Amino acid sequence: MPDPSLFSTLLLDWFRQARRPLPWRESYDPYQVWLSEVMLQQTQMDRAVVYFNRFLSRFPDVFALAAASEDEVLRLWEGLGYYSRARNLRKAAQEIAARHGGIVPADAQALAALPGVGRYTTGAVLSIAHQQDVPAVDANVERVLARVYDIADSPKEPAGKKRFTELAASLIPAGKARDFNQALMELGALVCTPRSPDCARCPMAGICRALAAGTVDERPTLPASKAPVAIGMGTAVIAHQGLYFVQKRRPGGVWAGLWEFPGGQMEPGEAPEETAIREVREETGFQVEPVGKLAVIKHAYTRYRVTMHAYLMAFPEGVTPAEPVLTAATSYRWLPFEALAGLAFPTAMRKLTQAMERDARLTR
Repeated sequence: MPDPSLFSTLLLDWFRQARRPLPWRESYDPYQVWLSEVMLQQTQMDRAVVYFNRFLSRFPDVFALAAASEDEVLRLWEGLGYYSRARNLRKAAQEIAARHGGIVPADAQALAALPGVGRYTTGAVLSIAHQQDVPAVDANVERVLARVYDIADSPKEPAGKKRFTELAASLIPAGKARDFNQALMELGALVCTPRSPDCARCPMAGICRALAAGTVDERPTLPASKAPVAIGMGTAVIAHQGLYFVQKRRPGGVWAGLWEFPGGQMEPGEAPEETAIREVREETGFQVEPVGKLAVIKHAYTRYRVTMHAYLMAFPEGVTPAEPVLTAATSYRWLPFEALAGLAFPTAMRKLTQAMERDARLTR
């Protein structure tokens, strides 16, 4: 087995030369470290940095984030996806402001009790922000360890997860968890990548057991990927006297708390225009008529591949819309086009507003 002391020496020497100049590394402020770790879940580094800087400019500390409305937080988060992260971030900020004086806790139990803070985030904040010698094991770390130690156990299984966590903890040099944990993640992100790892440039090449055994491409052992799922949707942009109808989704689900145009998934044998009309009726009680097609929006998230057919809809001539009977939303608004920019939309819906901006038929 590779010697722990040699492992850490090689890793830290490499990190001193290769570390990226990331904004939260300038001060290691606990709030900034926590914010960055939440953003980096399911998000590429370059994209996360852009959002981090914008988010920090608006919410420079815990108190600013705690005082913000959910709508504003979601609007700044728009495009990062996995919106439960943003809602939990705001809720956790409120708890930190109320119970911890605005300071992100340095106690593992208190930190783990916050909304949205799991084992990895707890370890990352404690080690990187508070310099405690605890592991922070993400997919990058699991991949590096699986290859260097040629471990066949799957990190997706409880026994494998436990083994990788214990191994990572045993390798941390005393007092150096901040750099060690970041270095492991950095190595996995930049060199020991999931596909086509740059083994020739890896500081661990001389001690990597998987490289010696020819099993690099087999590590880590992961379950087979699930096949993509195609989803067809019909969506209605309802126009009335220069205003557009939008509704705010109910709590729960992927897009909870975000704004949208009415619509939903196509049923078997149903044309997308029929879907849009039906969904409007079911979600609002409105009876609308199609004016024409606006756009076809392609969007992907997790393993879903969405094709959204969007239609411009209007009320029959002489009909004034009544109060909607909302079944899929908590509130609604009739807004001029320019006001839509201030709402938090799912990515597919934001793409639709961009298509609307290019459509000469619409009032802007």
